[in-house]
Amino acid sequence: MSSGNVRNPLLEVEFQIPFDRIRVEHVEPAVAELLNDARAQLDGLTSDSGPRTFSNTMEPLDALTERLDYAVGIARHLEAVATTPELRAAYNAVQPLVSAFYSSLPLNESLWQAVQTYSKTEEPKSLSGARKRFLEKTIDNFRRHGAELDAPGKARIAAIDVELSKLTIRFSENVLDSTNEFELVIADESKLVGLPESAIAMARDSARSKGLDAPSWRFTLQAPSYVALMTYLDDGKIRRHVYEAYVNRALEGERDNRPVIQRILELRREKANLLGYRDFADLVLEDRMAHSGVRAQEFLADLKTKTDAHFEKENDDLAAFASRAELEPWDIAYYAEKQRAALYDFDEEALRPYFPLESVVEGMFEIVQRLYGIRVVEKPGVPVWDPQVKYYQIHDESRPANNTLIGAFYADWFPREPKRGGAWMDAFITGVAFGNRFEPHAGLICGNLTPPVGDRPSLLTHREVQTIFHEFGHLLHHCLSQVEVRSLAGANVAWDFVELPSQIMENWCWEREALDLFARHYQTGQPVPRDLFEKMRRARNFRAANAQMRQLGFGFVDLALHREYSHGDVLAYARDLLQAFSPARLPQHYGMIASFTHLFASPVGYGAGYYSYKWAEVLDADAFTMFQTSGIFSRDVGARFRENILSRGDSQDPAELYRTFMGRDPDPNALLERSGLLTT
Repeated sequence: MSSGNVRNPLLEVEFQIPFDRIRVEHVEPAVAELLNDARAQLDGLTSDSGPRTFSNTMEPLDALTERLDYAVGIARHLEAVATTPELRAAYNAVQPLVSAFYSSLPLNESLWQAVQTYSKTEEPKSLSGARKRFLEKTIDNFRRHGAELDAPGKARIAAIDVELSKLTIRFSENVLDSTNEFELVIADESKLVGLPESAIAMARDSARSKGLDAPSWRFTLQAPSYVALMTYLDDGKIRRHVYEAYVNRALEGERDNRPVIQRILELRREKANLLGYRDFADLVLEDRMAHSGVRAQEFLADLKTKTDAHFEKENDDLAAFASRAELEPWDIAYYAEKQRAALYDFDEEALRPYFPLESVVEGMFEIVQRLYGIRVVEKPGVPVWDPQVKYYQIHDESRPANNTLIGAFYADWFPREPKRGGAWMDAFITGVAFGNRFEPHAGLICGNLTPPVGDRPSLLTHREVQTIFHEFGHLLHHCLSQVEVRSLAGANVAWDFVELPSQIMENWCWEREALDLFARHYQTGQPVPRDLFEKMRRARNFRAANAQMRQLGFGFVDLALHREYSHGDVLAYARDLLQAFSPARLPQHYGMIASFTHLFASPVGYGAGYYSYKWAEVLDADAFTMFQTSGIFSRDVGARFRENILSRGDSQDPAELYRTFMGRDPDPNALLERSGLLTT
């Protein structure tokens, strides 16, 4: 269907997004029109000859890109979950234009003068709360993004931002295409020994979907397939083949991400230097909780020092268990699973029948209803981009009966070839709240979880359950926001704080009372047996040091690339750094960095910020003690967490928000204690 004379659906913000009417051919004309509209609004703001006020300066600035954000966000989303060559081309065509406009705002001399002029009037002296913070952060952000540079400097910053936009899109596309290009088809059933029936059935279903002759089993590099192979398959040669394919994605031909990474790092370094910073880490961390690259590195180094001895012992124990002098990287997960089974008589696959996706989701909704007084209900019949996607509404029980809707979201849980890997949350609409005005929020959560097979529902691993809770935590942070300034609302917070709402949600996946709400056998309806639950709890911290070191390694290499690397073989540089955090000797051509989308799939993203996961994990381990003390379903503690964390966005300094909730600064040992790594 062509657009014809029908109004372009991307031009107006609709709370219930008309995915059934959005077409590829809408993207470029919509963005072109919305860019022109935004420029006209900007001209109106800067040309206003009246006295500068919050209402004629800061409010229009906050609303300036609302419609553009909506349209671009939908295009970006569809390119991530249902890409086609045509959609990719359209998105690639508009993204540099949009990036150039966003980058131009702090470089716009007239806008900068308007904000400065307003800041020097009497009105700002009486500002408080989110309005005061918005003005202060706007001035700070404009300066940090080049407002005080000369004309050549501003032009160079703008050019850098456009090039970064193009490069990071290419990086992401190379990873997706390289991932989808790989498949392993096995026709000999004897080579499947060790795999659980769930993985075999999934591979059989994948082969059937591709029209392959039976008997055959098809494996991919998508998470449910890859993790099962590496964890359970007895055949070490196959494990090695798949491992090497996985860690060397995006390294060949036109999809080689090495030059892309080097150019991204070069541009980020140049931008930071132009703006007066030592490096990119200092630039992006200045307004985060860590504030500087040095402090982030010190934080990681301290955790590493406290973890090293545990890490070494775990690896020695695994080698002894496997009766191997040296384990290969593709052996680690395999032997670790066998060691865990031997030590704790626990097989994670035994839990899978108790975690049907639908029950997990419903139980999660019950938990947040008890904690936060919200009700989540599915609304069928809403246009979506794939038949398996579901749409939900969030209602607040404390609001007036005729106005309970505070948010809505889409859930897209299963892998597809046109969909990128991983799990994430994103926002479509960010509402504002002040006085009697309240606008609901709209967002989505995506994953790549174990899909249904035949007549059997989606049965999840416990790790996948945690993934759902994690992403829903991000979604709550967005949808429970009550901030009057749009750009400070929702999850628009410091990146080393943004993971607190998501990571704290994972804690309920380990509590018996919470599990009893949703962990029910998909055939019998029985809860997880007591002995199986106890085994799961005892095995929780199995190889916790390895899990911690893996994340620390990613954080270390991220900061090193953005603070110390200047030239040379980026793969070798990253490999040498990561070796200290690996339980096995890494292959000489270990190329994981070429598919590290957290760092290189957006102009900033987690670049110089991967440490944030560990930083926020300290916060979540500490904050959850409040729930443990008062009861994991405590409405009182839940109300306080909602009021002081989930609803506040970036309307106040995150360290202050945390202190208000806890009554003190975070305990740095909370994470070590929870992980069983605290040395007394």
